[in-house]
Amino acid sequence: MNAKGRVFKYGDNVDTDVIIPARYLNIADPKELATHAMEDIDADFVKKMQPGDIVVATRNFGCGSSREHAPLVLKENGVSCVIAASFARIFYRNAINIGLPILECEAAANGIDDGDTVSVNFDTGVITNETKGESYQAAAFPPFIQSIIKAGGLLKSLKERGE
Repeated sequence: MNAKGRVFKYGDNVDTDVIIPARYLNIADPKELATHAMEDIDADFVKKMQPGDIVVATRNFGCGSSREHAPLVLKENGVSCVIAASFARIFYRNAINIGLPILECEAAANGIDDGDTVSVNFDTGVITNETKGESYQAAAFPPFIQSIIKAGGLLKSLKERGE
């Protein structure tokens, strides 16, 4: 399982209210909701985002409320992966539950810049900044998390297993 895309880079403490502002949480359709992703921190995010692109941030990405909408709108916009030095724990779990791959790697979070092209090998945890010719090592997902992500989320994974 791999990803490759252009990077959208953000700093510390990007909270769930920035990822998807609370004023839009009454929108039930995930595709419509996703049109408002990141608009308070990057008004052009949805316009510039291409399927497969990657979000990189520094510390504490996804802090704030526990809403599952935050990783959902990123995935709906085609984000193939989020890389950060650290994640808020509830965001981390919500991302895995909906099948959005996320990797913690401080060196990558600090070394990758906005607009760089990055590839990720989820099986090995190797993150390659193709723009700079640098590689970083994140922890690879254990097999059970890989199966959840490959299935597209926890519920889909359980259905595939007949549970």
